[in-house]
Amino acid sequence: MARIVAVDFGTRRVGLAIADPLHLFAQPLDSCSPGHAAVRLKELHERETIEVVVVGWPLMEDGSEGEATRRVDAYISRLSKMLRGVKFVRWDERYTSEEAKDRLRGRLRRGDKGRVDMAAAGIILQEYLDAHETRSLS
Repeated sequence: MARIVAVDFGTRRVGLAIADPLHLFAQPLDSCSPGHAAVRLKELHERETIEVVVVGWPLMEDGSEGEATRRVDAYISRLSKMLRGVKFVRWDERYTSEEAKDRLRGRLRRGDKGRVDMAAAGIILQEYLDAHETRSLS
């Protein structure tokens, strides 16, 4: 079964998460530079076939797009050239980093920002999976 992955893009680090083969649960995968994340996704696509990449869409507080969405859009463009046949979904990521920090509170040490990025990617992916599970049950 093809995989679904999530990307929480940052200019320094990208958090990655992957769904289980049944598309029920998200789990953190990695946190790395944008370039290395693209390589990891390409390798995963070649090995297991990625069906969907859910990309955190950094809308502003009022729901509008800004500079951050332009950077993410450029990254999606780069990934789409590497991952032929993969569907890209932009997913509202507002508050996911804060939620990730809350969930990891007490378990974070100085410099653990990569864990927050992976957890945020996992939250983005789980929201996507939950939304699509509800639709498929209707």
